[in-house]
Amino acid sequence: MANPSKGNVTSRADPLYQQIQIALTRKLAAGTWKPGEAIPSETVLAREFSVSIGTIRKAVDALVAGNILVRQQGRGTFVGMHTEDRTLFYFFHIARKDGLKELPVLELLSFRKAKAESEEALRLGVGRGTPTLRMQNALQLGGRTAIFDDIAVPAALFPGLNEETYRSRGSTIYGLYQARYRINVIRISERLSAAIPPATIASVLGMPANAPALVIRRVAYSYNNTPVEYRVSWLDSREYEYLSDLWKGDLQQ
Repeated sequence: MANPSKGNVTSRADPLYQQIQIALTRKLAAGTWKPGEAIPSETVLAREFSVSIGTIRKAVDALVAGNILVRQQGRGTFVGMHTEDRTLFYFFHIARKDGLKELPVLELLSFRKAKAESEEALRLGVGRGTPTLRMQNALQLGGRTAIFDDIAVPAALFPGLNEETYRSRGSTIYGLYQARYRINVIRISERLSAAIPPATIASVLGMPANAPALVIRRVAYSYNNTPVEYRVSWLDSREYEYLSDLWKGDLQQ
């Protein structure tokens, strides 16, 4: 049986591999292994947790299925990094009507400090009035603006984040969270609806007055189901649509 003192395995009634999975997730959240770094071999982990290699493999398989860890044939298992490809395939669900997906070109429209309003506070799990950072972006697809993003994050999680840092990040937004603040977005929850955008947003999107847009409300989570970002996206759906292409690994999350 697993020794709880050797890796913080809980004494709950969960299956043993799930206890190991929880313990590995705690280590990831604590920064024991950095993004892009290989985790110890299954043999080493089995010795650390005093369990069989099969139990370790099942726990690691679950983290790989959740896109938290990445296996590289012949090299080992690594902590996932937020590259452009990862963003495109796991977190960006907008595609052209013919199914083609492309990474959007982002233009920052505004960056400011604000206090969390009711909806933001609820989704971020903070009190109303909590200091937040707000970013508004226009996302171009196929050479024209197709998406308007309004993002809110708790200021306490991102100390020192300012407009200059945000503009010069040199990677994706989630890549910035990961590289600079050790906040790894591992899953998102999205709700979809249709609505007529405010005139200012319709103008950015180049949409006619009173034309409906697709509204996507997203909460991004890090380890331990911690919400780290609330995002409201307005999509001009005349040429683009929301595409969620699930596969077996996604269903195991």
